[in-house]
Amino acid sequence: METSSSGEIERWLSAGQQALLSGSLASLFSTATLAWLGHQQGAVAAPTNATSHWLWGDEEAFQANEPSMRHTAIGYATHHASAVMWATFYERWLNRKVNPSTSEIVRDAAGMTAIAAFVDYQLTPRRFTPGFEARLSRPALFGVFAAFGAGLALGAVLNRQHERRLEQLRHMPQDANEADEHEWAHTGGYDHLPQAPGEAVPQTRH
Repeated sequence: METSSSGEIERWLSAGQQALLSGSLASLFSTATLAWLGHQQGAVAAPTNATSHWLWGDEEAFQANEPSMRHTAIGYATHHASAVMWATFYERWLNRKVNPSTSEIVRDAAGMTAIAAFVDYQLTPRRFTPGFEARLSRPALFGVFAAFGAGLALGAVLNRQHERRLEQLRHMPQDANEADEHEWAHTGGYDHLPQAPGEAVPQTRH
């Protein structure tokens, strides 16, 4: 029982580590989209500022247009933390599969993004919704979540490419060392090393 619990904790910790990349990319992509949409309305920081409404209230946060530590920094930090949380669930789901294809990764990223949107706007109390919906139209919201899903998918692909490279590197040194040792023994070890003028040749035992 303890072994099973320990294994599950390790799997969640692993997913959390992977989410640092996929969640960060989801946060960055969607925040960049929010900034672009805000720029179209004449206030780049306004959509991100709105996310701070859970702390400062709707009246203040929804009317904040200028970048500030009070609104923009809190709004971005909140959005980023939420993105990493959803990415952890996403990576844990993907890790149940052996070598998921790119199409599976993209499909599951879209599914997790849809779940996140449903939870945010149907199950979450109004005080804890993302907030930027107060500054954006519905089509614009779709663009934000599409960017979020793209970040999740790209991060997951990069994570698995990195893991495959690490797996290859784990096997390469051992094979290379065995080949070197075989060549060393085959050529007689020190007997065949080039010697500097006047340098004694080390003697090997046979």
